[in-house]
Amino acid sequence: MGCRRRDTSTTARPGLIVMAVANMNVMAPDETDADFLPFSPLAEQDEHGEFVPRLATSWDRSADNLEWTYHLRRDVRWHDGQPFTAHDVKFTCDLLNHRDVHQYRFDSVTVVDEHTVTIRVAHWQENAYQADIVIYPRHLLQDLMPKQFMSWDFWTHPVGTGPFRFVRSVPDTLIEFEANPEYFRGKPKIPHLILKVVGSGAVTELLSGQVDTTLGGDSSQIQRVLADPRFRVYYRVDRSPWAIFWKSDDPLLHDPSVRRALTLAIDRQECVGILNLPRDLQPSDGVFLWGCAGCTIGPGWNSGELPKPLPFDPGEADKLLNAAGWSGRDANGIRVRAGHPFRFTALVPNDRDRARLAVVVQSQLRRVGVEMSLESMDVGVVNQRLRGGEFVALFGSYRRTAGFQKGAFGRGNHSGYSNPEAFRLIDAALSAKNEDELIQTFRELTTVFRSDLPVTVLAPKVTLCFAHRRLRGLSAARPHPDRYMEDLWIDNRSPT
Repeated sequence: MGCRRRDTSTTARPGLIVMAVANMNVMAPDETDADFLPFSPLAEQDEHGEFVPRLATSWDRSADNLEWTYHLRRDVRWHDGQPFTAHDVKFTCDLLNHRDVHQYRFDSVTVVDEHTVTIRVAHWQENAYQADIVIYPRHLLQDLMPKQFMSWDFWTHPVGTGPFRFVRSVPDTLIEFEANPEYFRGKPKIPHLILKVVGSGAVTELLSGQVDTTLGGDSSQIQRVLADPRFRVYYRVDRSPWAIFWKSDDPLLHDPSVRRALTLAIDRQECVGILNLPRDLQPSDGVFLWGCAGCTIGPGWNSGELPKPLPFDPGEADKLLNAAGWSGRDANGIRVRAGHPFRFTALVPNDRDRARLAVVVQSQLRRVGVEMSLESMDVGVVNQRLRGGEFVALFGSYRRTAGFQKGAFGRGNHSGYSNPEAFRLIDAALSAKNEDELIQTFRELTTVFRSDLPVTVLAPKVTLCFAHRRLRGLSAARPHPDRYMEDLWIDNRSPT
């Protein structure tokens, strides 16, 4: 009586956190945020979205926000003992800007002195790079070929300035780190860390007690994880929600009232539910500013200025379709206009979330007499079809910041959408000289977007993390254990 199960798998490693990863390539840029374990950025975003110093102690910006001068820490050394300098920052920026790497674009990077560097960009909204990229050691990498950048052996035994330093790696098995006692923000509270390669079996490893946290997560596993009191689920809304791209110049869809009818016919709360997301996570029909270095976030997710989505209203959808001439029905109940049925094929990438959404939307549109067939294919093929404009409808991920609208509805878009006012506003957003101009432009652009609906947003996309309760310090604002491990700690008391 009074006995309780001991979580022996975790109590046997009181000072160690084990993180499940899919493969050994997690240190390579753009794979995950695990490169924030051994490396450091110039600045980091706190839980409020504000930029705070890391390798840079402070920064100055020009009046046009295009040129940024960073003042660097003088007490930082690489894990091999070499001093960190402004030359490392220039080397990293030049490397990422190299034609064989091409991950970021910088107009120029100038070393002012050993601890000062100036970076110039083409558009002031691009300055989020200071928290998105980590700095690499010039003295170890300057002789390597940029063409082999993503496959450098360096990623399996990294040397950085960050909170955790490399200990060992076992091919296709694990990478081990230890807390860096000379880290410039102080030694992390977690003494040891192992990245364990588990392929697609992260949740199984978690529930069996073999790992403490996962790098990302699948929404279909949320209820399974929450059923076990040892674990928590953390999520953060991503800036790229799940959506349907409509081919606006296709005869079926060129009328904005038809695209509006299709949107009204989709129960987007059901879309949220099918992904196992909290029901209070509302999709939103609009174009939003996500934020940039040195400016206040808004309008957007962090400011709370989110226009509500159009309602689920199949009755209104029926009226709009009838008014557009789709009032007849064939023997199967499919709408007909001038002898042609309202029938089309939607392209669906072969990933789990979009496949589930596609089946739900297919059923909902069928209820208003629209037949949407589904064609599943590799994500790369879908993206190729999007870029070539070879689709009628396409399930994708819609990045809704002004600089990324070409695929959706900006000038030269791939969807056949044409609205001079939308193009004018996007051009104005890209040339905005200050935050107030940009915010006002986004508000006007949202009005145009909600009227034309070249894209129907289906559900928020979230970043998920599954973690044992012994790993403390995670939150909805900071759900990335790989990126924020230096601020986390271990609590080995049994969960209640």
